[in-house]
Amino acid sequence: MRRHLLPALLPPLALLLAACGGSPAADSRTGLGSGSGSGSGSLTLNAGDQKGGSESLLKAAGELDHLDYKIKWSTFTSGPPLLEAVNAGAVDIGAVGNTPPVFAAGAGSRIKVVAASHGSSAGEAILVAPGSPLKHPADLRGKSIAVAQGSSAHYQLLATLKKAGLGIGDVQVKLLQPADALAAFNRGKVDAWAVWDPYTAQVLGSGKGRVLATGEGTVNGLGFQVASPAALKNPAKARAIGDYLQRLNRAQEWVFKHPEAWAKVWSKETGLPYTVALDSVRRSNGTRVPVAVDDAAVSSEQRIADTFADLRLIPHRFAFKDYVDTRFNGTLPASTTTPRSYGKASS
Repeated sequence: MRRHLLPALLPPLALLLAACGGSPAADSRTGLGSGSGSGSGSLTLNAGDQKGGSESLLKAAGELDHLDYKIKWSTFTSGPPLLEAVNAGAVDIGAVGNTPPVFAAGAGSRIKVVAASHGSSAGEAILVAPGSPLKHPADLRGKSIAVAQGSSAHYQLLATLKKAGLGIGDVQVKLLQPADALAAFNRGKVDAWAVWDPYTAQVLGSGKGRVLATGEGTVNGLGFQVASPAALKNPAKARAIGDYLQRLNRAQEWVFKHPEAWAKVWSKETGLPYTVALDSVRRSNGTRVPVAVDDAAVSSEQRIADTFADLRLIPHRFAFKDYVDTRFNGTLPASTTTPRSYGKASS
């Protein structure tokens, strides 16, 4: 991580669900719930998390009270290393974006997608400098674009180019993780940056960039809860996973009703300025709707998998449905449900 980056930019690197790469778990601890409501019982659910993620959300919404099992939280920098831990059986369940499961499944990892959420893709953006002559995605021909390899932004870039009649060979892709991409973007070393919230909110809020294109109408806006097959085969852990998913769904409903309260918590947890956190919540985090992992969701992820396989970024084609467990779908709405909206974010 570059030393010249502002301190406020460093914490968000730990919560970005879709980034590729990262380090193993930074820490592990047993969660005690909010207030006096600590978990009880002999069962421990091992949950993978990212800073400002599920633990913070559940605690803020009061959903860690009255647990009859304990939760051991392990914090990861991003989705891929979290899924490595799921594959190894060190984590029972964790949240990731729409692309890490594709790469994990492509590598033959032992994972099962058990729940999904659908949110706005407005935070998935291709950014350019305020004075850039680029006005439309088609103008990217021959230009340099920073993006994190294997991230949701990587797929959004590919899909946006295709929609504009361009291929990956028509642009100069610079595979950079967010810290390096931010530095390159701010210094004018790249013409554009494909990235996600809260970076989108941070760049727009600083006045150092504008949106050339978003993922709306281009990418699926899905996020997933991914579990260990071994945990799902354990009846007690499977029951705990079902309860955990219900609590997350209720917590997301709380976020929709209390965006300002969640933005304050998220700002404190991540180090983001409150105004940036609130814009990100309104645009991306707070728009999510729990949905079923249905045929439409599977088909959409299959298209992502096939795209990366065709580019040889994953070793071979595979059936995404083989990595899905639908037992927790219940009465959840279809994955094509329209995300909630607070109206236009202030940035």
